[in-house]
Amino acid sequence: MLKWRISPWVAAAVSGLLLSSCAELEFASHTAKQVRAPATDHTSAGTYKIGKPYEIGGIWYYPKVDYSYSETGIGSWYGPGFHGRSTANGEIYNQYALTAAHRTLPLPSMVRVSNLGNGRSIVVRINDRGPFANNRIIDLSRHAAELLGFRIAGTAKVKVEVLEEESRQLAALSQRGGGMQLAQSSQRAGEVATEPTAFSVRAAPTVAVTGESLAAPKGVPALASLPSSPTRVAPLARRTAPAPEPDGVVTRIPVQSSNIFVQAGSFVRIANAERLRARLASLGAAQIASAQVGEEQYYRVRLGPMISVTDADRLLATLHGNGYSDARVVVE
Repeated sequence: MLKWRISPWVAAAVSGLLLSSCAELEFASHTAKQVRAPATDHTSAGTYKIGKPYEIGGIWYYPKVDYSYSETGIGSWYGPGFHGRSTANGEIYNQYALTAAHRTLPLPSMVRVSNLGNGRSIVVRINDRGPFANNRIIDLSRHAAELLGFRIAGTAKVKVEVLEEESRQLAALSQRGGGMQLAQSSQRAGEVATEPTAFSVRAAPTVAVTGESLAAPKGVPALASLPSSPTRVAPLARRTAPAPEPDGVVTRIPVQSSNIFVQAGSFVRIANAERLRARLASLGAAQIASAQVGEEQYYRVRLGPMISVTDADRLLATLHGNGYSDARVVVE
C-alpha cells in the first residue's frame, strides 16, 4: 500500500497555522499539571475520581467508568518536568513508577498497554489526566516508556485495554479510604464484624466447647475437666487484600502490521461522508471506511496511511485549525 504524505505547497500554505495550533495544543496538553505547585507531601495516596466533562483546546472529554475500554492510537510519555508534582487525583507523580495519564478513565484504573511496533506489553496504573496534544490516547511515565521501548522515540503506536478485575478492586479500595488498614475490632472479644470489608479475608469461625470431662480409652489417663461454661476463641484480626499494583513484567504479543490514519469525520449518511471527502481533496487522497457500531452503520472519512507520527500530527493540526475539531489520529 502506498504511504501518504502532505505535498510541500500545502505544508507551506499552512505553516503559520501549524505553528500557532501546535503551540496552543502543546500548552493545553499539560496545563492541568503545570499550574500545580510542587508537592511536598510524598505520602499522599490519592483519591478515587471520575470527574465531570471538561474542555481543553476546544475539545470536550467525558470521563466515565468503562470496563470494556479498548483503544488503539498514539502513546507518549511525560517525566522530568512533572516529577514530584501532584497528579489529577492527588497522588505524587513519580516518573520511575509504572503509572500513566488518561483523558477519561477513572482514577485510579489499571490498564495493559502494548507497543504495536515491537510487541512489548506491560501493566500500568492510571492516576492522572492527559494527554491533550495531537490526540494521543495515553501519556506514560518515563519508566513505562522505557519498558515499552519508545522513550527515545517519544511516541509509539499502542493498544490500551482496561483490566476490569484490578480496576474494580482499585475503585473499591480507593472509595473506602485505601482499604489497607486492619479491620476494626469489635468491642467484645471474639465477636466478628457483621459487615466485612470488601476483599477482606474471612476470619476463622468462633469455636465453643463445653462439658465436664472426656472419657479416656482404657490405659490412657483421663483429660482434665473442661469448664462448664463455653469458652470463645477470638478470631485473628482481618486484613483487607492489598491494592493491585503493576508488576513490571514485560510480556510479548504478536507483532502485526498497523497503519496511522487521520480521521476527519464520521457520519451515519454516506452522502455527508462523500461531501467531506471532496472538500479534503486538496490535502490528498481521502478514503471512506465503513464501521458497524452496535446497530448503527458509520462512514468514516480518513486520510492516510501516514508515513510517520509527525506527518499525522501536522495534518491533524491543519484540520483542527480549519474547524474540523472532531478530527483525530487512529491506528489500525
